[in-house]
Parts: sequence; structure tokens; C-alpha cells
Amino acid sequence: MANKIVQTLSGTVMEVMRAVENVTNCNVTTNEKNDCNLKATALACVSIIIMAILSIVLGSKRSVKLHREKEVSGETTDAMSRKEAIYFPIIASLALFGLYMSLKVFSKNHINLVLTGYSCLLGVTALIHTSRPLVKLLMSAVISEITYHILFNRGEGKTKEKLISFKFSTYDVLCLIISTTIGVWYLIKKHWIAKNVFGLAFTMNAVEILYLNNIVTGCILLSGLFFYDIFWILGSNVIVSIAKSFETPIMLVFPQDWISNGINGSNFVTLSLGDVIIPGMFIALLLRFDHSTDRKSDIYFHSTLIAYFIGLTATIIHRIVFEEVQPARLFLVPTCLSTPLLVALLRGEMGTLFAYHDHPERKTKNKQSKDIVNAKNSRNVTLPAKDISSTKSYRRYQRLPE
Repeated sequence: MANKIVQTLSGTVMEVMRAVENVTNCNVTTNEKNDCNLKATALACVSIIIMAILSIVLGSKRSVKLHREKEVSGETTDAMSRKEAIYFPIIASLALFGLYMSLKVFSKNHINLVLTGYSCLLGVTALIHTSRPLVKLLMSAVISEITYHILFNRGEGKTKEKLISFKFSTYDVLCLIISTTIGVWYLIKKHWIAKNVFGLAFTMNAVEILYLNNIVTGCILLSGLFFYDIFWILGSNVIVSIAKSFETPIMLVFPQDWISNGINGSNFVTLSLGDVIIPGMFIALLLRFDHSTDRKSDIYFHSTLIAYFIGLTATIIHRIVFEEVQPARLFLVPTCLSTPLLVALLRGEMGTLFAYHDHPERKTKNKQSKDIVNAKNSRNVTLPAKDISSTKSYRRYQRLPE
């Protein structure tokens, strides 16, 4: 009897010990799993931030170089005006709503097919332009640069007309091959790495060639898109529906399950290209302003870039912690707008900052045109643009006594 009791107690104790051991092992496994997930999520977030910051920095540097080249050659770059900045959120809203309604009318597969082909063509073109400096740097020791010129004329002698004049080099051909290969990979696999390559190319090209011209235009554009995001993301599910429906490279993505699944991960942290391009255009403008001054430091560029980093980090942390869609510009616009204004206020350069124009001659021409129109309307006479601002000339053409 005693032996049976001892055996029963021993068996019970052993079962309890096994249960405790199982619970302990289960807790350890869960903790390790949570720790692994946390590390993977942190890696994904850091990767997204690095891609966004890198594309803005490279695009801004290239915009300064492009601006200087056009100043030397006398070319003018098309820049967004204040009127266009005001209308931009409205036009974007109409386009977004039209795209949303097209999902209700047409097949999603057909729309995806058209948008995929179009974005692939644009992506290859953008990648050729973006990758050329890198290809030239890496391949200059292996492949010599040979320039080719395709010329197609019509007629002869005085009636000779140039129809096509296209120059390219061996590096351009190499960039075309590489970009086309990535484009085919994207069309076949829709892989997230190919999407990111195209997304980075789009972003760097946009920041490089899209100009805001002055600070006021940038403030108007960012403020308008701030309320655009609040309405379309917080007020409705239109943007979310479109983002989930289309497979075009309109986002930077990185898998949170990278550690466990590698490049085949599918649980992504995402960032819209618009949340990189629009602030990037404004930051590039500040870098051009820094380079227009005599000082050596790029204080406006660096301070606003840090502010962008803080705003983007806050956005991603909020999305992960609260597990809800949060418009990035809700954080990015206040940080990116307030920082350069605060720096200008502290340095006493508020007037200088707002007086800066990428193309000051455009402002002068517009003012001169308005003066001519006003003078014409007042006396209905033809006024020359030359010397129109002088008092004597102005009175003479208006037939007023001196």
C-alpha cells in the first residue's frame, strides 16, 4: 500500500515537473520568436528609412548639378508655379477618384496589365538615366566609352531637314541591357526587389528634375498634400483600396519576415513613393538655396533632412505599434516645413530664404509682362519692354506731362 502511494506520488511529481518543463520551454520559444520578429521588423524599418534617405540625398545632389549645367548653357527648367501647387492636390484627388471608379467598372486584371506595362516602360527609362553614372564609374576600367550618333535627314541642300539626331555611348547600351533585364524580371515575377529598384529610380529622377522654384511654392504644395492625405487616408479607404489592388512599383517595400524567409518574404513594411518624392523636392530646393549662398555648410539641407528622418521614423513606429494605416505626411509635413523656417528665424535669414528663386529671371519677366499689360490697358498704346520701368519713358508712352 505504501509502495503504491509512493509510486503514485512519484508519478504525480514527475508529471508536474514535465508540465513545468514544457511550459518553460514554451515560454522560451515564444520569447525567442518574439525577439526574432522584433529584429526582423526593425531591419525592415531601417531598410525603408535608408532607401528613402538615400534616394533624397542622391536626387538632391543631382538636382544641384543639373541646375548648374542649365545655368551655364542658358536653358531654363520647368518649375512648378504657385498656382500649380494650389491646384495639385485637387488634380491628384480627381485622378485618384477616377482610378478608384475604374476599379468598379473595369476588370482589375486588365487595369493591372496596362499599368504594369506602362510602369515597366517608365521604370526602364528612369533606371537607364539613374544608373549611367554608376555604370560609367564601375566599367570605365573595363569598357572604353565610344560615342555613336544616329542622324536622319530629309531632303538635300537648302531643303535639308533634320528629323532625328540621337547620340549615345557604349555605357548607355550597357545601362539599357541591365535595365531591360530588371524590367523583364519585374514583369515575370513582380518581385519586391525589382519593384524597389524601379521605385528608387523613379524617386531619384523626380527629385532631380522636378523643381519647386521657391520656398513659398514648396510650402503651398506640402500644406495642400497634408490635407489631401488626411481626407483620402483618414477620411476614406480609397488610397488603401488602390494600393492593395494594383501591383505597380508605387511603394518602397521590405519584408518583415526577411530573417525567416529571406528574399521570398511576403509580410511587408511599405512607404509610398509620394512620401519620398514630395518632401524630397522641397529638400532639394533647400540644397540649391544653400549652394546659392557664400557659406560652405548646407545647414538648411542637413537640418531638414534630419527632420525628415525624425518624421519618417515616427510614422513607421506609429504604424507598427498601433497596427493601423497612418498618413506619413501627417508627420513629415510639420517637421519638414517648420525646420527650415526655424533655422532661418534663428539665423536672421527669413527674408533671404523667401526671396530665393531657382530662376529669378522668370519672376522678372512675369512682373515686366504685367507692367506692360497694365500700361496697355490704361492708354491702349503699344509699349516696348525695354526701359519700361523708368519714369520718363513711362510718362512719354502714356502721353503724360513730365
